[in-house]
Amino acid sequence: MAVEVIVYDRTPTAILEIVHELREQGYEQYKDFNFAYHASTMDTFGYEAPTRRFTVFTFYTEKYATLFSLKYAN
Repeated sequence: MAVEVIVYDRTPTAILEIVHELREQGYEQYKDFNFAYHASTMDTFGYEAPTRRFTVFTFYTEKYATLFSLKYAN
């Protein structure tokens, strides 16, 4: 079962540092976790509210997601 953890308001550089840290701890991307960065959006016409930037980390083992969310989730 895949578990998603959302991390808000981190720059792409900060997200890549987190990913490198996970790899150094022995996690393998696409096997243990994956991530998707979403940039903030602005609507210049004023019809939609702007969205915050966020990154979705997907973990394929629940205990990894729990440890990660305790350390990084907002």
